[in-house]
Amino acid sequence: MLSRPGPRSPWLRNVRLTPQHRLLNHFITHPAEPIPPPAAPASSSPNPKPFTLAVKDNIATTSPNLPTTCASGILSRSYTSPIEATIIGQLRARGAVITGKTNLDEFGMGSHSIYSHYGPVTQDNPPETSAGGSSGGSAVAVANGEVELALGTDTGGSVRLPAAYTGIIGYKPSYGMISRYGVIPYANSLDTVGFLSRQIDPIKELIVGERGLWKEHDRNDPTSLTEAVRKRCAAQRKGYRSQQGQTTELKGLKFGIPLEYNIAELDLTIRDAWAAAAKRLQDVGARVVPVSLPTTKHALAAYYVIAPAEASSNLAKYDGIRYGVRDTDAPSDAAAGGVLYASTRGEGFGEEVKRRILLGSYTLSSEAMDNYFIKAQRVRRLVRRDFNRVFALDDPLQERVTFELSDLPEEVEMEDKWGPEEVDFLLCPTAPTLAPKLKEVMEKQPVDAYMNDVFTVPASLAGLPAISIPMKVTREGAAGLQLIGQYWDDARLLDVAGAVATELRT
Repeated sequence: MLSRPGPRSPWLRNVRLTPQHRLLNHFITHPAEPIPPPAAPASSSPNPKPFTLAVKDNIATTSPNLPTTCASGILSRSYTSPIEATIIGQLRARGAVITGKTNLDEFGMGSHSIYSHYGPVTQDNPPETSAGGSSGGSAVAVANGEVELALGTDTGGSVRLPAAYTGIIGYKPSYGMISRYGVIPYANSLDTVGFLSRQIDPIKELIVGERGLWKEHDRNDPTSLTEAVRKRCAAQRKGYRSQQGQTTELKGLKFGIPLEYNIAELDLTIRDAWAAAAKRLQDVGARVVPVSLPTTKHALAAYYVIAPAEASSNLAKYDGIRYGVRDTDAPSDAAAGGVLYASTRGEGFGEEVKRRILLGSYTLSSEAMDNYFIKAQRVRRLVRRDFNRVFALDDPLQERVTFELSDLPEEVEMEDKWGPEEVDFLLCPTAPTLAPKLKEVMEKQPVDAYMNDVFTVPASLAGLPAISIPMKVTREGAAGLQLIGQYWDDARLLDVAGAVATELRT
């Protein structure tokens, strides 16, 4: 049988785990000595100012002291990647000091960071509470002040949801801006490298600063936008050129409140905080108007067809022959009949991963593809069309579309069909509830957790930039306010989010 090491397993070499780490379980690997950035050549400019960085453990690192496990039993024997993720090299060149690899839901599949081979992540504010998922370990490391910045991955909200639950900043860039090379894939068309921090400025400096990541195309990643396309997109947007000394004015900006996000499952505490945030923006001169995104109600269902389908394909390689820890109890001739493949995957994968592989394999089958996968892709296109309809800015990757009123559902009011008013950003909660207790999460059916992604999935399906910032609530716990921008409007989104966060703190 496959071994089941815990966080203190001896194969984790040079590990420095404090009592707090064992309690919260947010690190899988924590080297005794952090991994410093490479020294700059003597002929180059001085070394950049160093900053501490935690890395989600589905992002490849080549250091022997930083194995890549994806929080999975199938990679649990000190797998050292032969390649380093592009984002790791980019951040190390900018001064990142890597302190460790953080815990997550196995292969990024989960909303509470409980489906890990190394046990669930928890936070201590309040105690024994969900840290969100799947980047829960990275969020806790930032929230506790252990690192200045953490990397996560956001497929359907896996950076923004933990940020909301832990009261920090969680940013998902536009799809194609940040290289995915070296990120262990869950769903290729959705996976995005994300950033977590207690402040927006460090993220803003990395994305749109003098050495902004928005400029860097990676030829190793086929989803990375080319330099020519990046320049064309940036030319249609504000904020990608130096604006030192300028302040962001909220006055005159228009924020849209999606009517379809006011769902029955929305916690009253979250609804009140959302309304208070909107009122605060109005008080400082911003306009807040209702908008309609009719396809939103189908977005979550479409996501949980598309993402598992892509996952079932991506995880097929872990068979104990090419990749993955082989089940040593399988008969020596098992490979011929497929027994080795089945027993290795059955032992190596956790229950949630197996659940999604089965779901994805079914939706890709010949008898189900037309009814599920193809229709989900149609919904995805409609979701993006809804966003394009309400944003004042055009999508730089698509031609402007004239919307036919007949295409919208009859229940949508005529004033909304006309457009209502085009907005700069959308404003909504990040999650429908406060962070639940881990005990409550464990007692529910696994599919109940899927509802937590209802507000984050639409932006992921459309590939749009989105950020979660803390907002005040009347009960114990943290909540996130999500701002969504048009494609490649990341620079302005970060500026405005910083200004909104400042207003909400006052």
